[in-house]
Amino acid sequence: MSATRSISTGIRDCPRLIRFTLKAPTNVEVEFANGSHYNLPAEFLRVFSPAVDSKIRSIGGEKVIYGRRYVGLMSAEPVGNYGVRLLFDDLHKTGIYTWDYFYHLGSNKFTLMRSYINTLRKYGLTRDPRAKK
Repeated sequence: MSATRSISTGIRDCPRLIRFTLKAPTNVEVEFANGSHYNLPAEFLRVFSPAVDSKIRSIGGEKVIYGRRYVGLMSAEPVGNYGVRLLFDDLHKTGIYTWDYFYHLGSNKFTLMRSYINTLRKYGLTRDPRAKK
């Protein structure tokens, strides 16, 4: 799947997307006209899904997704000229990832992931899925 333009969704100065590659089941790669190139793992994309679903646990008013270390990507469906809907193997598929949102995630990947891991620690949760009984 390839994309050639981006429609602004509020992220200031987002460059034009020039390449989107789904590397199922592990990651998505995006490249922008300013030379930025991001490899976004499935777990990261699932945790920072722009959608709200029933698999999110609310703790102390914070929305926390946990146990998604090994989640995989199954497909990407184009949504207009501005993004894709990703389908994960935990059947989450309601988030629309805009090109601008991919840029935001890529630009802030390490800060976002560090914050996510700290939140899990704060509540005694883990990135690992629960053991099957």
